[in-house]
Amino acid sequence: MKLNPRVTSSRRKNRKRHFTAPSHIRRKMMTSPLSKELRTKYNVRNIPIRKDDEVQVVRGHYKGQQVGKVIQCYRKKFMIYIERIQREKANGATVPVGIHPSKVVIVKLKMDKDRKAIIERRAKGRLAALGKDKGKYTEETAAAAPATTPMETA
Repeated sequence: MKLNPRVTSSRRKNRKRHFTAPSHIRRKMMTSPLSKELRTKYNVRNIPIRKDDEVQVVRGHYKGQQVGKVIQCYRKKFMIYIERIQREKANGATVPVGIHPSKVVIVKLKMDKDRKAIIERRAKGRLAALGKDKGKYTEETAAAAPATTPMETA
């Protein structure tokens, strides 16, 4: 169900915005989930992928193979290229195979100060949301709220 009247739910418009998105928006689209260990460690579910992250493919023909390092993030094609995942062409040359970032899990992050700030900011927001019991009323808040119904105010 559409809640925000300013956001379209038209398939045609959503596809157009997806495929004509600029690079800074494609970066956010190209996010990968973190492994279970990293998820508990950093308290973040997914993060935009970048070069030098170590990932494991979980879907498709190349799934379940060993962990590989991301050698390139190709935003124009919405693909990432991973270290040992390649195929042979008809002339014998090997080429890297592009894999969509949603089909991999990140098992090791390349940390720098910017990435650390992103993780801290997102973890803080997540902890704040979990700490409030997700909008549940307590006896104190219920007693403090005015006891008027919407019909009385009209």
